[in-house]
Amino acid sequence: MFANQRRRYGRELEPARLWARTPRVFAALSLLYGALDRRRSPIEPALRSLITVRVSQINWCAFCVDINSATCLKRGVSEVQLAELAGFEQSPHFDARQKAALAYAEAMTRTDAGVDDALMARLRSHFGDDGIIELTALVAFQNMSSKFNAALAVAPQGFCRTGGARAGAADPRLHADSAAAGGHQHGD
Repeated sequence: MFANQRRRYGRELEPARLWARTPRVFAALSLLYGALDRRRSPIEPALRSLITVRVSQINWCAFCVDINSATCLKRGVSEVQLAELAGFEQSPHFDARQKAALAYAEAMTRTDAGVDDALMARLRSHFGDDGIIELTALVAFQNMSSKFNAALAVAPQGFCRTGGARAGAADPRLHADSAAAGGHQHGD
């Protein structure tokens, strides 16, 4: 795993070093991530990445916003979409499918919200049962990952050099963290 990260990113990632302290959990986590971020997922790659950034913004994980923002850009998400991600519902740069998935991700992530029947109906109009299950698993995974990294104060590693992801951040603490780290975000 570390050799793969050195090849792909030029270095080992801090979360991997932390998770590696529990090798069995780390191995299972890696397998789960691979299953969620596969080519044949019913959720397209750009949307998967938008979801991971939005969940990370809500959970104040500067590292996750950084790496996932870079992945968004690689997957064709525009800088405008990254900049407007926190306000996606009002933005004309997101389509109805993206807005439904992002609203679902927010409802799952915010403990004061929850998923109501109207949101589930909205989601069903864009995703089949398998897509909803996959979307739910992705949001749950990203909540675990971003909460883990945020709790352990994992700093961004400078993967995303645009300001777009920071501009859409949900919390001012994320702005302060990323500014202190040189203004870079991390995206995978």
